[in-house]
Formats: sequence, C-alpha cells, structure tokens
Amino acid sequence: MDYRKKYLEFFASKGHAILPSASLIPENDPTTLFTGSGMQPMVPFLLGQKHALGTRLADAQKCFRSGDIEEVGDNRHTTFFEMLGNWSLGDYFKQEQISWMWEFLTSEIGLDPENLYFTCFRGNEELGIPRDTEAAGLWQKLFAEKSIDAQIVDFPERDGLQGGRIFYYSEKKNWWSRSGVPGNMPVGEPGGPDTEMFYDFGADRKLHENSDWAAEVCHVNCDCGRFVEIGNNVFMQYVKTEQGFEQLPQKNVDFGGGLERMAAAANNNPDVFTTDLFKQLRESIESLSGKTYGDRAEETFAFRVV
Repeated sequence: MDYRKKYLEFFASKGHAILPSASLIPENDPTTLFTGSGMQPMVPFLLGQKHALGTRLADAQKCFRSGDIEEVGDNRHTTFFEMLGNWSLGDYFKQEQISWMWEFLTSEIGLDPENLYFTCFRGNEELGIPRDTEAAGLWQKLFAEKSIDAQIVDFPERDGLQGGRIFYYSEKKNWWSRSGVPGNMPVGEPGGPDTEMFYDFGADRKLHENSDWAAEVCHVNCDCGRFVEIGNNVFMQYVKTEQGFEQLPQKNVDFGGGLERMAAAANNNPDVFTTDLFKQLRESIESLSGKTYGDRAEETFAFRVV
C-alpha cells in the first residue's frame, strides 16, 4: 500500500490543500543546515502569516535530522525520513484533528485499535496551565465506540502501564514550543500541549534487541522497542505574556507523523528497515557484503547505519 498517497488523499478529502515537499535546504531559515521536521517550513504561517493556499494544508516533507544520530542503528531511528503533516491555521482544532487521525489510523491503513496508545499533557499548576482533559476525553470516546474500555492514567515516572491506554505525561514529553518547556518560553512565544500516538508491537517485542531493558518497567514512552511513536498532534493554543499564559486568538494544529514508522505499524513489524522503502538498499548491501539482513544483531546494526 502507498501510505504516503493514502495520507495525502485522505486529508485532501477533508478540504486540505496538498503542498509539495519543501527543499531539504531551508529557505530563509538560518537555524539549521537541513530541514529537520515537517513543521519547519510552516513556522511563519503557524505564527500568523497568511498562506496563499488557505487555512488547511497537508504534505509529505523530506527531512534530515542528526540531533539523535547516536540512536541510528536501532529499529526506528534514521537520519533521512519523510514526515507526513497536516495543519490548521486557525481553522479546525482538537475535535476534528483527533477524530480524523483515529479514522486514518484505524480505517484507512487498518491499524487495530487494541494496539493504539496515546499520551496527553499533564498540565503545570504552578504556571496556571491546565491538563489537556479535552484531548484525553476525545481519545477515550473513540475507544468506547470500538467497545474498548480505555482508562486514563496520570503517569508517574517509571511506574508501568498501570492498566491504562491514555496517559498524562509532563511538559517534557507533551508540550511544544520553540523554546521547549513552558518555563523556558520568552514573552510573546506561542506554544501548546500535544498528544502523541503510539503503536504497541506486543510485549514479546520488549527485549527483541536490547537486553539492558530486562529490569526496566515498560511504558509507552520508554525505548525498549515494544512501543513506537507514530505521530504527534500539537495544539498551539497559548501565548506567554507578562501576566502568564493566555489563550491565542488563532489556535493552530500541527501534526507530524513518520511515514516509515506508520508503514512499520501497518506491517506489524517494529523494524522500519523491513518496509518497502528500504528494500532496494537492503538488497544492495546484501549483494555487496555477502551478508543477510536480520541474521546477526551486530550485522543488522551495521546495515542500518549504512
């Protein structure tokens, strides 16, 4: 299945203008050498500049990211990837975005709802920013429509799944701004909570590569290999003021999801390098090296790095 095409056609059906991938070399943006995320070319419009094609936009953006290059070699990290994205520039908000993502994941690409987990923003009482109960409630309602009792859990660090399916995490995990956590934001900076989407590849995958995780308690945001984040919905709804945090008059949605990771989830295989996207590269390295991908852990690591 062509998941890229599927995604773009789906959001076109929801009234989105489809944009071509922007240049891998950023235009008028000296902050990075390469475009590192789908939202990077969209920053001027998320900050209020009008886009010529309207308020509903979507694309598949080619990205190069080296910030987590030390992670390359595991089952899901790459330097070059494609990020599927859709944006609302003061148009729709949480209700529409969450219901559309659920529809896309479960109906369009056929992911089993039993394997889906979500995280939401816990809130920061000290700064007067409430927890995102709206996003959590919307996910819970969608689960209920599939006859799944999705418990909402206030996640304490390293305390496991606790029978939950929707988890509140701190601002370190579920808040977005260009400056990071709310306390680091300067006056005038926009930001907001996000809700991340995870696919569960099964408890038997927990230690499939790294025995160092044998004594660790598994949760959706750990790195044991069982859960993989496949997308993140950012709800830009606040601005930092001298008095604290206030609601933005224009509330934006910024979604980013890894094409390779979604394809891996649809294949129910946590190794993104087994998807069709890497088939020609895998076979070329096998031919040149005389090795077979997946035979031995150290050789598989080397395949992935190459």
